[in-house]
Amino acid sequence: MGIPKIVIVGGGAAGLGLATRLGRTLGKRQRASIVLLDRDTTHVWKPLLHELATGVLNSSMDEVDFRGHSAAHHYRYVRGSLEGLDRDAKRLKIAAIVDEDGSEVLPARELDYDYLVLALGSVSNDFGTPGVAEHCHFIDSPQQAKSFQRDMINTFLRYSDPALRRHAELTVGIVGGGATGVELAAELFDVSRMLNAYGVTSKEDQRLRVHVIEAAPRLLPGLSERIGTTVRQELEKLGVTVHIDTAIKEARADRLVTQEGEEIETDLNVWAAGVKAPDFLAELGLATNKKNQIKVQKTLQSVDDPAIFALGDCASCPLGDDSFVPPRAQAAHQQSRHLAKNLEALLAGKSLSPFHYRDRGSLVSLASYDAVGNLMRSSASKGLFLEGWLARKFYASLYRQHQLSIHGAPKTALTWLVDKLNRYLKPRMKLH
Repeated sequence: MGIPKIVIVGGGAAGLGLATRLGRTLGKRQRASIVLLDRDTTHVWKPLLHELATGVLNSSMDEVDFRGHSAAHHYRYVRGSLEGLDRDAKRLKIAAIVDEDGSEVLPARELDYDYLVLALGSVSNDFGTPGVAEHCHFIDSPQQAKSFQRDMINTFLRYSDPALRRHAELTVGIVGGGATGVELAAELFDVSRMLNAYGVTSKEDQRLRVHVIEAAPRLLPGLSERIGTTVRQELEKLGVTVHIDTAIKEARADRLVTQEGEEIETDLNVWAAGVKAPDFLAELGLATNKKNQIKVQKTLQSVDDPAIFALGDCASCPLGDDSFVPPRAQAAHQQSRHLAKNLEALLAGKSLSPFHYRDRGSLVSLASYDAVGNLMRSSASKGLFLEGWLARKFYASLYRQHQLSIHGAPKTALTWLVDKLNRYLKPRMKLH
């Protein structure tokens, strides 16, 4: 009998962090075979996708190549998409991979496991709203972010010709007042300023209007009211039009229609309202909630199968008092660390410990203009409220912490140095 095989599906923050930890502790010592399955060949930290969408983040500099990373951290990378699950045989069905022309690159395959970890993250939830899939950009993946960037650059260029303009001002409608929506809104004003600085647009052609539309009574409904209020004030200073208590009933190519019948004319639409786990998770034969999240126990084991685990945004993990762990990056990181310890304990014949989520606070970045948030939260304290320069520094440190978890201290330090040098050597915005 060979060593046990742990298959992790999904190379996001939770999945890649888990594969890295297990590779260092189990894979390196040949105590287990660690396999990471992902449809993409590279990893980009999801909280930075709004920067990739505006060109501020250069994916070629910040993405992690799974092949090189796996070789350095003692796990095996397999490219593919999960298509089905045979729990009795402990076998995954992997869909065929095709190229841009539809030609098959790799055939459909199967992959055995002893322990399975689902870390597939989340996608935006359009709630079945008519026209959203056809006329709105989503920013759930690097591919979608790059698609938005191409459309955005082309739209700015189009507005440099008065004959091609739809409206007096280039108008972007962002549905969703969560972190992605408000951070993207601020980045767009930075983009407008940089495009002018790089000569892509003239001073007269950089007029921009951004609408942020939120169905809840305030922005950032998942965070404290003070953060939501401060962020709204900062966005309105930039010129963002904020709509609260406003639901969208239809999206069209050139406008968004609210439930009250108001029409907001737009040149670009972005849907960043609500999250859910990928739809196919509800078809695997495991118990899920209405958001397609896998129902797990506090040990992060599926309620149906002790050999299957789920973590991050695709898991519905009980928090207590009929509440659940929120779909946030810090929760995914905490669960990744906890599950690594639990899997090590499982292979050593020890009992599993329950996961306890600790809210460390939240930070929201408003491009180069501001950052807002609180830190050191606890059940008895609202934490320390931060704004301005110090908040921006703490926000930047979150990405460094992620890099530490997947690269280690020496490489993270070198990456920081390279980033500092590139701020002087290269344009701040990628224009292609």
